[in-house]
Amino acid sequence: MEKKNYDNRKNERLKYQFNGFLYFINEVVEVRVADISRTGLCLTLKSWVSATPGATVRLRTSELGMVEGTVRWYRSGRMGVHLAETSNTAAQVASYFRHFHKSAMPDAAGQLGRRRG
Repeated sequence: MEKKNYDNRKNERLKYQFNGFLYFINEVVEVRVADISRTGLCLTLKSWVSATPGATVRLRTSELGMVEGTVRWYRSGRMGVHLAETSNTAAQVASYFRHFHKSAMPDAAGQLGRRRG
């Protein structure tokens, strides 16, 4: 059965939660990843950071390693980050799904496939 995206996003967001740190210039903030897709993620921030939409941030988690992205929105202690379209970031995200969530592997179009085997 195909899952639908009711909020018109290109890539389906998966609700997996894990902790990490957000880096912006000389600021470091503890965060919790609320959901993730091939191209972005939603973060819950434990404290305020001065990053605004358009700013480049880095995120470090044990699940993803270090990835970079651009702030899309930031309000009410939550932030949307569009992941950088680099081979490193793509590899980190693919590795996350391969090692931590084997049953939920987004394909190149961002749709979930089920791994067999």
